[in-house]
Amino acid sequence: MKWRITAALAGAAAVAATIGFADGANAATAPCSAQAKACVQLHTGTAWLMDNGNVVRGGVPITVGKPAYPTPAGTFHVQYKDIDHYSKQFNGPMPYSVFFTTTGVAFHQGSLKVQSHGCVHLSHADAVAFYNALHPGDVVQVVK
Repeated sequence: MKWRITAALAGAAAVAATIGFADGANAATAPCSAQAKACVQLHTGTAWLMDNGNVVRGGVPITVGKPAYPTPAGTFHVQYKDIDHYSKQFNGPMPYSVFFTTTGVAFHQGSLKVQSHGCVHLSHADAVAFYNALHPGDVVQVVK
């Protein structure tokens, strides 16, 4: 009987991984409101994609702004998207950019080991998912 329970749990983990949960517990821990299409928690370095309060992807690992360039907390709206954005200011590529502040802060593919100048860095797969899921006007919540 134990092997059946283990197999069932392994199957549930596979389903959770398929729909984007790092593990089943993360589905219940997104700290944002039901209006948020994207949720960022700064102190844990985690982000989620949401739909009417339900997690559809995440929590996924992120890196955010270094102390001199903090990622702002608050409620924002997606401004625009640029799949192959190049930053003249920081002289570098920002693939799969989804800008959500009027000051140029975006989700984009970037290093998960190096802090940004305020943006939210995502892995390649997560940046593609956020780029495809988010649209101008969508709510982005960033909480401490």
